[in-house]
Amino acid sequence: MSNAARADALLSELPRQGRGKLKVFLGAAPGVGKTYAMLQAAHTQLRQGTRVLVGVVESHGRAETGALLDGLPVQPLKPVDYRGVTLQEMDLQAILDNPPRLLLVDELAHTNAPGSRHSKRWQDVQELLGAGIDVYTTVNVQHLEALNDQIRDITGVHVRETLPDWVVQEADEILLIDLPPRELLERLRDGKVYIPEQARAAIDAFFSQTNLTALRELAMQTAAAQVDADLNRRYRSLGQQAPNVLGRLLVAIDGDAKAERLVRHACRVAERRNLPWSVLHVDRGERRDEQRLSLLQKAQQIAERLGGEVVSLRGENIAATLIEHARARRASLLLIGRSQRAWWQRGFHRGLAGRLLAAGKGLEVSVLDTETSHPPLRRSVPPPVGRHYMFALLAVGLAIAAATVLARFMELPNISLVFLVAVLVVAVRSSLGPALVSAGVSFLAYNFLFIPPTLTLTIDREQDVLTLLFFLLMSGLTGNLASRQRRQLQSARDAQAETVAVLELSRKLTAATDRQAVLAAAIQHFAHWHDLNISIMTRGKEGVWTVQAGDKPVLTDAERAAADWAWQHGQPAGRGTDTLPSGAWWWLPLAGDEGPLAMLGAATRQGEALLPSQQRLLAALGQPLAQALQRARLAEELEAARLHGQTEELRSALLASVSHDLRTPLTAMRGSIDSLLELGEQIPMADRRELLEGTRNEAERLDRYIQNLLDMTRLGHGALALERDWVAAADVVGSALQRLRPVLAGLQLEISVPEELPLLYVHAALIEQALINVLENAARFSPEGGRLRVAVETDSAELRFVVADQGPGIPEHEREKVFDMFYTAARGDRGGQGTGLGLAICQGMLGAHAGRVSVGAGLDGSGASLILHLPLHAQPAMQEEPACPPTTQPY
Repeated sequence: MSNAARADALLSELPRQGRGKLKVFLGAAPGVGKTYAMLQAAHTQLRQGTRVLVGVVESHGRAETGALLDGLPVQPLKPVDYRGVTLQEMDLQAILDNPPRLLLVDELAHTNAPGSRHSKRWQDVQELLGAGIDVYTTVNVQHLEALNDQIRDITGVHVRETLPDWVVQEADEILLIDLPPRELLERLRDGKVYIPEQARAAIDAFFSQTNLTALRELAMQTAAAQVDADLNRRYRSLGQQAPNVLGRLLVAIDGDAKAERLVRHACRVAERRNLPWSVLHVDRGERRDEQRLSLLQKAQQIAERLGGEVVSLRGENIAATLIEHARARRASLLLIGRSQRAWWQRGFHRGLAGRLLAAGKGLEVSVLDTETSHPPLRRSVPPPVGRHYMFALLAVGLAIAAATVLARFMELPNISLVFLVAVLVVAVRSSLGPALVSAGVSFLAYNFLFIPPTLTLTIDREQDVLTLLFFLLMSGLTGNLASRQRRQLQSARDAQAETVAVLELSRKLTAATDRQAVLAAAIQHFAHWHDLNISIMTRGKEGVWTVQAGDKPVLTDAERAAADWAWQHGQPAGRGTDTLPSGAWWWLPLAGDEGPLAMLGAATRQGEALLPSQQRLLAALGQPLAQALQRARLAEELEAARLHGQTEELRSALLASVSHDLRTPLTAMRGSIDSLLELGEQIPMADRRELLEGTRNEAERLDRYIQNLLDMTRLGHGALALERDWVAAADVVGSALQRLRPVLAGLQLEISVPEELPLLYVHAALIEQALINVLENAARFSPEGGRLRVAVETDSAELRFVVADQGPGIPEHEREKVFDMFYTAARGDRGGQGTGLGLAICQGMLGAHAGRVSVGAGLDGSGASLILHLPLHAQPAMQEEPACPPTTQPY
């Protein structure tokens, strides 16, 4: 035994994290004591301190069972109105809202009232287990789906309330509640199971000695199979060789009434032999009536519920297709059913079994006789496809008319070609049956109307007999071949249509780069489905659904409940499923690695349920759609990570760029404070006052600078509220030059500020900081003793701050790039030891004021000039004089 297999076995022994445990009390028939035993076990758990809750328990008027309910907390049942009748069902949502540790749920196979969240009670139990709640439940063996036909053969009763076998097989513990048939019959006669009138009827019908013995044997077999499975699993966990699972069981079905019985038989055989199993159907491209299609789909749904795999194959040769698939899956057993058709049709099926035995070397082929001793269930006879046969007769009639005209000019053997053409046309346009009918009618018409003696079926000449027989043979062969080619063509077209639909959607999704593009591509693809309404929605944190694309469904309570359940459990729900089917929409969650990404909804425009083929196609298309949404989410996360990295880089660079301006006032303040502390009274009063005023000024300067940094940060996030006010351009220039006096000390500063200038309606601190960035940038690259010109210009539309230097200048091809963040060059205003942020921040500040920054030529043909453009507003009624004339101050 491999280490991997042993590891898998050990992992299977571990409890599934977050999932509750299921204990099933299994019985052979009602009245054996399942509910009684379950309640006794619940009392034991209650005495041990476990929080127990009765979800639903049916006592059926039995005093002993009712007495055991005393002392156990009971969840009130939920009333459900159905057609004017109030039914009582287990309140699933109330239990989930206040979950117990152990829940008692009686009658696992019960069918819930229409309008409930799930159609079956076992589905409620699965959701409770998924919520981490342990469940005790009861079930009788006759409710197992795989035994349904066998129960009917034994008792003559068709049990309609069933549950998939895997629900019981996956239980953590099965407890067989056994009672000998004689004792059960005595309980019935004593009125301990049903009231006396019902008990007598039950003994005469279902509860016979023979039936109870057979049911008891089935219950023991089911419990024994579970014991064997547990034993094998424990052997593997110990590292010992477990019984090998050899091959696979395949069962081939068609759309007839015996398909369900064949599927259930295959499930039982697979359980006994410990084999995985698949249900196969070979599609030959034939047209099927609604009755056969419904029977086929119902059998496939039963197979899925029983844990089997459903596979649809396409091919003309059924035997070859089955053998090819069996070899590909390494199957060991192929099961087919014996047809119940008429004797002239059975030869085909005997031939199928023979061909399977001849070609399937090493493959066990079993043919099941589905005949039963009990009367068959009444079923409707599928209506004939009369339209095709009418077309066949019409084609023969036209051939007769054409042959009558051509008989005057052509030899008799050539007339048969006209009828062959009619047979071919019928075979191509319909199916094999109408083609054979047209061949037979053409044979009779050719003989009756054209072979002498005419108007009689008598043939005088021997060569005419041979001609007629050859005509019948050729018409039958050509009709069969044409019909086969048509089926193959139709099958290929269907397969191609499905493949093209998936590939076309995948191609559109590949070109989509973000979430909205993915949703738009999907809706564009679904727009051609005129018979369906398609919607793609997302669910918010508070449970609010938002339509992202497509049609907008009317979210009734039933629709919302189905969509919520599908979103939470990652499984389809709604119309056409067993979960909340009362709505009009079918819901499919589009899940990614971390849960649902969106919800795909579909509904027919006629209000009918989606066909299984439509559901399968939508599920297939949902896979690439979910992958595209996952890819878009990853792209968004990567972009967010990239922006976060850039933000951190910007933050680090910004701190580095302002560190000097922060240290300068702090250094001056510290120097003044140290002098006052060390010298104290030795410093004259006037000097001490000057030191204190300088400290205060530097503190105010530091406060303004920090406030400016906060304003720039809010500006970068789009959250800065500009505090506009009227300000003079001369004040802005004077304040900026004052703050940069040490930086500009070694330069020849030229200032040109006209005395009559319009006022600016701006956030003065930001404009001042922008001008400081430009001045500092120019000073950094100006030569020692070089000229630096600061000018203010204006016209009727805007006011401009111009800063020109004699530095190395900015090349033409770099003038558009200098405003990019972190752009630095070896030459020009972005070179040197700058961080590449100054001009970018400057542009952002002016952009917030609807202004801009441009680059021009410098002084005397060298250097560069940076121009800050600000729009002018309507001037206020009264203008105040500037606080200080800028042109007269020495710098």
